[in-house]
Amino acid sequence: MLDANLTQQLKGYLVNIRQPIELVATRGDDAKSRQMGELLGEIAALSDHITVVDGTDARTPSFLIRRAGTDIGVRFAGLPMGHEFTSLVLALLHVGGHPSKAAPALLDQVRGLDGDFAFETYFSLSCQNCPDVVQALNLMAVLNPRITHTAIDGALFQDEVTQRKVMAVPTVFLNGEPFGQGRMELEQIVAKLDTGASARAAATIAAKDPFDVLVVGGGPAGAAAAIYAARKGIRTGLVAERFGGQVLDTMGIENFISIPHTEGPKLVGDLERHVRDYDVDVMNLQRAAKLVPAAQEGGLHELVLDSGATLSARTVILSTGARWRTMNVPGEAEYRNKGVAYCPHCDGPLFKGKRVAVIGGGNSGVEAAIDLAGLVAHVTLIEYDGDLRADAVLQRKLASLPNVRIVTSALTTEVHGDGERVTGLTYEDRHHGSLHRVDLEGVFVQIGLVPNTEWLTDTIALSAHGEIEVDHRGATSWPGIFAAGDATTVPFKQIVIAAGEGSRAALAAFDHLIRLAPVEQPREKVAA
Repeated sequence: MLDANLTQQLKGYLVNIRQPIELVATRGDDAKSRQMGELLGEIAALSDHITVVDGTDARTPSFLIRRAGTDIGVRFAGLPMGHEFTSLVLALLHVGGHPSKAAPALLDQVRGLDGDFAFETYFSLSCQNCPDVVQALNLMAVLNPRITHTAIDGALFQDEVTQRKVMAVPTVFLNGEPFGQGRMELEQIVAKLDTGASARAAATIAAKDPFDVLVVGGGPAGAAAAIYAARKGIRTGLVAERFGGQVLDTMGIENFISIPHTEGPKLVGDLERHVRDYDVDVMNLQRAAKLVPAAQEGGLHELVLDSGATLSARTVILSTGARWRTMNVPGEAEYRNKGVAYCPHCDGPLFKGKRVAVIGGGNSGVEAAIDLAGLVAHVTLIEYDGDLRADAVLQRKLASLPNVRIVTSALTTEVHGDGERVTGLTYEDRHHGSLHRVDLEGVFVQIGLVPNTEWLTDTIALSAHGEIEVDHRGATSWPGIFAAGDATTVPFKQIVIAAGEGSRAALAAFDHLIRLAPVEQPREKVAA
């Protein structure tokens, strides 16, 4: 199961195990059980602290990673390879006594959770959003004896997926009831369980002193802006709804100069580590609600968060990025995560053997159709324009696939369902005006991005498409407020361009600061 390189890397990690652990395996006569047995045997051979024993669990194949002589452990149902291999490695280390690198205060918060919490997470091996959820819940199960967690490969346990109506990953159940879907970090999960956490975080943020530069957004543009600002020795803060932004949902990245290939979550991890190498006050999981520009040049701008907390800064860099564009047709919102999906890499395995549609004929849409064609029974690609807009090499590959139908000059008008899941869609032939229904189980929307700027309306100048208007220095229509990345009018929405624009905006903000005439500022906040 493990090649020589992976075996050597794993052996290096396993030397950090401090306490003996058991791999309690429930196996059958099927191929997956044999593969799991092979994998567990290879892992046990790499450390004297690991043994394999037989177990009995309702799910086959599955295995429990248990600290010997205790009830501390986490369970995997299936083979955690692909994106989940890191989750397996971390589970081995944490159950084996190796400490987590998470913030000590957050770890104490997990240990102090009061209640019995039995978590189950359905994941797919191709989902880049799933590992964060699996790893967070695994860590919680290790830290708190009243928490348990089972990570389940949805593609392997299709009957469960159907019975529990799981149509998107990651999907988390708590004590048998739906708890959450989509990417969640440890802080988010804890906040949902500890109802006072949000208020405490808001109070901490509200007490912060003014920043010289406040970056809003944690994608490549925001990360670059924070690094460049901090390197100037000025007080820098970064507030983000989700550090990494859209990059977290990007599968393969092959055009970030000097890095031939990486994946979104790995690049985001590298960005965050780089930011934290500097004196940057990172405030993650905080959504911006309102920007109040300074009344006079050189005064303090105010940023109001959803939590009600307010931050102030002499300059602001807006790098809020963009999100998937929706079709805005009847049924789309109703059946989101019930057959309507936006990440083919994440949710594609759940539609194995079924019929799906891809909406959009650009690169992302055609790439999605190509990937899905290898999993599902049939793909219908629907494009509004008369021709596909994807690169020629992708179009040739798509045309060669026997289970793909391409429909151009078509407008999707409605998504149909039975109240629980998608059953089809209707599109209009733009040449003749006729309506056509396609029976299917999944709809993957890939029609581009929309900037996250609605909260800035009537504050700074926006284009007709909602993008922040910026000049050659990244300056907006309001002095002291700058912007960078996919939320701006700068063309070509690319990671490398966003990073460059973020750097430029930070340099422009610093230049703005050093040229400002002194303005009397309010005294620093003092704790009561």
